Amino acid sequence: MADDAQEEYWFADGLRFTCTQCGKCCTGEPGFVWLTEEELERIAHFRREPLDVVRAVYTRMARNRRTLREAANGDCVFWSATKGCTVYPVRPAQCRTWPFWESNLNTPDDWQRTVDICPGSGEGELIPVEEILKRMHEVKV
Repeated sequence: MADDAQEEYWFADGLRFTCTQCGKCCTGEPGFVWLTEEELERIAHFRREPLDVVRAVYTRMARNRRTLREAANGDCVFWSATKGCTVYPVRPAQCRTWPFWESNLNTPDDWQRTVDICPGSGEGELIPVEEILKRMHEVKV
């Protein structure tokens, strides 16, 4: 992407983010963590479990797509209060690209709402616009 096109974004100077692994994006209100078949295969391999078992136990269909299951309290099925994300090295793209989702980046106010709920947003490492755009376009949520 040309530099002049990147300057059109309100976050052209980059945004700060460093994951604190607090789990706020993995817990609480129910939602959807969409995943591809390839991501499901990586999780199965990482967990050393058969793919069909992982699919049946840890995922469900919603809106004609596959999503991770949640505990009764809304927490991700792979979240552990003591260990954090138990599939962190192979977590789905939706998780890897947080907080750089289009819905969080439309306006400075959208970003501020993200900063208000995510302790790592607005803090730490300055992520350049090129990397933000790459993550933003990696997955649609």
